[in-house]
Amino acid sequence: MDGLYEQARIALHQVWRRRWLALGVAWGLCLVGWLVVALIPSKYESSARVFVQMQSVLPNQVGITAQERASDLTRLRQTLTSTGNLEKVVRRTELNGLVSTDRDLAAQVEKLREQINVTAQQDNLFEISATGNVRGFSNAQNARLANAIVKNLLDLFVAPPGGNGTESNEGIAFLDQELKRREGQLQAAEQARVQFEQRYLGLLPGEGSVESRLAGARAELSSVDSQLVQAQSSLAALRGQLGSTPQTIPGLGGSTGGPVTAQIEALQAQLSQASARGWTDSHPDVIALRAQIARLKPLAARESPNAGGMTNPSYVSLRTTIAEKEGQVQAASQRKAQLQADMAQLASKQASEPGVAAEQAKLNRDYDVLKRQYDKLVEDREQLRLRSDVQSKTASMTFRVIDPPSLPTVPVSPKRPLLLTLILLAALAAGIGAAFVKGQLQATFPTQNKLAAATGLPVLGTVTEVWTEARRAQARQRLVWLVGGAGALGAAYAVLMVVEFWQRSTVA
Repeated sequence: MDGLYEQARIALHQVWRRRWLALGVAWGLCLVGWLVVALIPSKYESSARVFVQMQSVLPNQVGITAQERASDLTRLRQTLTSTGNLEKVVRRTELNGLVSTDRDLAAQVEKLREQINVTAQQDNLFEISATGNVRGFSNAQNARLANAIVKNLLDLFVAPPGGNGTESNEGIAFLDQELKRREGQLQAAEQARVQFEQRYLGLLPGEGSVESRLAGARAELSSVDSQLVQAQSSLAALRGQLGSTPQTIPGLGGSTGGPVTAQIEALQAQLSQASARGWTDSHPDVIALRAQIARLKPLAARESPNAGGMTNPSYVSLRTTIAEKEGQVQAASQRKAQLQADMAQLASKQASEPGVAAEQAKLNRDYDVLKRQYDKLVEDREQLRLRSDVQSKTASMTFRVIDPPSLPTVPVSPKRPLLLTLILLAALAAGIGAAFVKGQLQATFPTQNKLAAATGLPVLGTVTEVWTEARRAQARQRLVWLVGGAGALGAAYAVLMVVEFWQRSTVA
């Protein structure tokens, strides 16, 4: 412990003996360091935060997915620092005063690109920051410059991205031209198909190729044959049933005669009732009834046996059904004859021109290809038009400024108070170190023990330095000078700190 104490005393003594060297080194380093710090332009930073709310209802309905909207946002971030946008920022800020030629503008744009930073934070939150540290600008100018840069970038970021409407209009115009051209080709293909059908397929019903229509005609012919056979069988059965059915049926009371016969039968019925009552032949009413019957019998003999019959309803119904069946048989026969004639005519045309099927297949294939292309172009055009309307007339992304551009009052760099303090401490440490190192390099012995250890000989004694009054006065004078020099160094540090904070107050 005593050894450490002695070493510390020796070191302090060596530094004290070379105190002027320490003070000079400290002053020199402080002047150089403080001058370098003073020449560094202050860098002021301004920042703003923007929240982006993506609309998810209407864009999804028209096919604008969340990935596409995220890509649009990423593209917006990347194009925010494009040359065109940065040129606008330069023209709108005080940097425009530094631009006289296109080369100067390009240089300012490159510097500005390095000073801008767009950071994506969580939950669609973006931070836009920029710094201002132009040499020749005051601190207040650099602070205003940083604020103006962020404000203009924020306007460009929040403003709807340009170019989409123009691109959509160009795409729609191109699709319209293609649709017009394909429409002409489609009309020509339709006309060719119509002419072909009028020439070959107009005779047969249905749609499709010659083979399919012939197969349909054969199937219909077979169905017509079955209907015809069934109708003919039913007609024969109905005619047989009609032959065994009477045209009329007896009238009231079962009489088969005319009206006179019916009247006689009625009088005989009254006569039977009178007999049942016990009337005799001499009863006047019985005599009258017998007289009427006798008078009517000659008249009844001259009537037709069926003059009093009724028309048979079954006979009438059978005649109506037979008429309907005869009409069905006639219609089926005519349809069969027409189908056979059409099939024969088409078969003859097909035999005379064997390439009909191949021609129809080619026409159908060309028409189907053109129709699919035309329908796809129409769908693409409408989809593009709808997407364009959604993007231009509705806000797929809503921007909200969370933190407006800040006006900086404290430079982000350099940290002058900290640097001034560190330079002062480093200069003092360097001065003390220089004095100590110089003391170590000189071949002197601060104590008699050091001398004895170095020579290996016993030291008999030491002579103490004798201070005279003149020497003491001179030492006091030098101490005053030393304290003044050290105080001046501290005062210079204090003045620099005051100037720094005063400049900051002028920025605020």
